[in-house]
Amino acid sequence: MSTHAEPQNGPRPVRQLRLVVEAEDYEAALAFYRDVLGLPEQAAFSSGDGARVAILDAGRATLEIANPAQKKMIDEVEVGRQVAPKIRVAFEVDDARDTTGRLVSAGATEVAPPTVTPWESLNARLDAPAGLHITVFQELRSLEERETLEGFGTDDGRDPAS
Repeated sequence: MSTHAEPQNGPRPVRQLRLVVEAEDYEAALAFYRDVLGLPEQAAFSSGDGARVAILDAGRATLEIANPAQKKMIDEVEVGRQVAPKIRVAFEVDDARDTTGRLVSAGATEVAPPTVTPWESLNARLDAPAGLHITVFQELRSLEERETLEGFGTDDGRDPAS
């Protein structure tokens, strides 16, 4: 018996994933993510009491659900030790090495340099403004090529007991 929701033929029930992050130093965080990482500003709102928010376009969004063993394995592959909190934000970029250098120059702390992963991406880990632990990653193969690698596929086709 399947426990996942069947794909719908009509409109998607969720249209957007928006990650909301509180930043003590709003200006520094905005400059880092908008100006250095390059996320275009879609909208910004403020009120008379000093409240401010900027909505930055991060392209396509996905929600990656990992069990503890997978989270541990990813930390080991990318960093060599356990470092990530329960939430890590990952950004796909065209050039992981260049982006890592720009982000470090703008105030991020490199946790691990760009590293080729078993899933054929080049991933770097950073501690970034607003208290986020982030990955910047560059895909080295197409999705179709990666799907041929050991361990890839979808959970729809996997035995839940394995």
